[in-house]
Amino acid sequence: MDLSNLQTLLARLSGARVLCVGDVMVDRFVYGDVTRVSPEAPIPVLARSREIVMLGAAGNVARNVAALGGEVSLIGLVGGDAEGHEAMRLVGADTGVEGFLLTDPSRPTTLKTRFVSGGQQLLRVDLEESRPAEGEVEQRLIRTIRDVATGCGVILLSDYGKGVVTDAVIAAVREAGIPVIVDSKARSFRRYGAVDMIKPNAAELAYATGLPTSTNAEIEIALEHALSLCEAKAILVTRAAKGISLGVRGEPVRHFPGVPREVFDASGAGDTTIAALGLALASGARIEDAIGFAMLASGVAVTKAGTAVVTPEELTEASITAHLAPAEAKIATPQRLADEVARWRAKGLRVGFTNGCFDILHRGHVAYLNQARTWCDRLIVGLNSDRSVKALKGEGRPVNDLESRALVLAGLACVDLVAPFDEDTPLKLIEAARPDVLIKGADYTEDEVVGAREVRGWGGEVKLAQLIDGYSTTAAIARMTAKDDQ
Repeated sequence: MDLSNLQTLLARLSGARVLCVGDVMVDRFVYGDVTRVSPEAPIPVLARSREIVMLGAAGNVARNVAALGGEVSLIGLVGGDAEGHEAMRLVGADTGVEGFLLTDPSRPTTLKTRFVSGGQQLLRVDLEESRPAEGEVEQRLIRTIRDVATGCGVILLSDYGKGVVTDAVIAAVREAGIPVIVDSKARSFRRYGAVDMIKPNAAELAYATGLPTSTNAEIEIALEHALSLCEAKAILVTRAAKGISLGVRGEPVRHFPGVPREVFDASGAGDTTIAALGLALASGARIEDAIGFAMLASGVAVTKAGTAVVTPEELTEASITAHLAPAEAKIATPQRLADEVARWRAKGLRVGFTNGCFDILHRGHVAYLNQARTWCDRLIVGLNSDRSVKALKGEGRPVNDLESRALVLAGLACVDLVAPFDEDTPLKLIEAARPDVLIKGADYTEDEVVGAREVRGWGGEVKLAQLIDGYSTTAAIARMTAKDDQ
């Protein structure tokens, strides 16, 4: 989706109303480091460092709708347990989510606990009961749907098979007379009746049809077969980096290619997709624009840890970055620097930081940066603005402007991010990045390095890189000036 269409759509989302109905879960992520194996059994020992708790499933769909600027109501079930109270607290903490969580004391709140180290899930432990809602609990769900659905532009039905989406609940949703999109984990799509759209991923479509779903041709056959087995008007299948394919009854299958992204955590990506798709359609967007919006949103979500939400600001930045050359995409604002560092840290990567003017890039610079990269997994280069270079070096400097210097640096494989700064020192950038290692040339002492005290204060270290004699920007300018004078 190009930036112009994105901005037009984002402006229309405010005021669009969405109703999310379905299974609500609590997602708990326990992060830590694994440095040894248990002497009791051949299993890793996780040294717990932090824990994050958030709403999952239908709750995560609602969170994403709210984060994108929509008005959203959430209907689901929780148990009368501590996790149920936690779910209600989380709903209250999410600005824009109007919660209608009904309590069923006879069941536990669905809880998924994931143990993560170095960006890799080690184990997931589920607490759940998949018994369908019945009796008075089911009737309360139906009455709530009828009361809340009025004025909504779309209903998003999240069926994770935990008991909320019963036949009677499906009937109540369809009777509301509002477009219905179903995110289904079920083996059969027939039970949903003539809903407007069902959104499985490729694996779920294969499970529902018993057919392969790897290639476009296989997807087309599977979608045609799936539509023959149910009454849905359309089936939209998400295919990760391959994009999205849409099968509408009586029409040829349409494929929307995706853009490959570095995937950090795919947890909840489907929730983000249906949230963005449904909100866009509720605002009156064309299906093509809604699909493009959903792909952009899910592409941002998979770069984050946990069942994350995405914001309009992140989508705007992602849209801009997608149309940049690889080198241009490495040039970051302080906010993006902080976001990237957070993602790197969640993966257990070691972050390095160095800075300089890098006016006329030469062999000595390249050797210095390559050495710096050996001390870290990701290297950030703080780059002086034109004003700060002039303040440091005097009139006539820089020789190359900021954009030129940034692009040349970003073109180096050893550099992962270039962050320009206008201050006289890079201290603000260093404090934003909180690097594990701060690198400067060996022409400095450690005590002379800006940020050294701060980095050592949070447990980092300072490294001094060797310089190659005879190579410097000042010497290069002197040689050029001497030749001009001859």
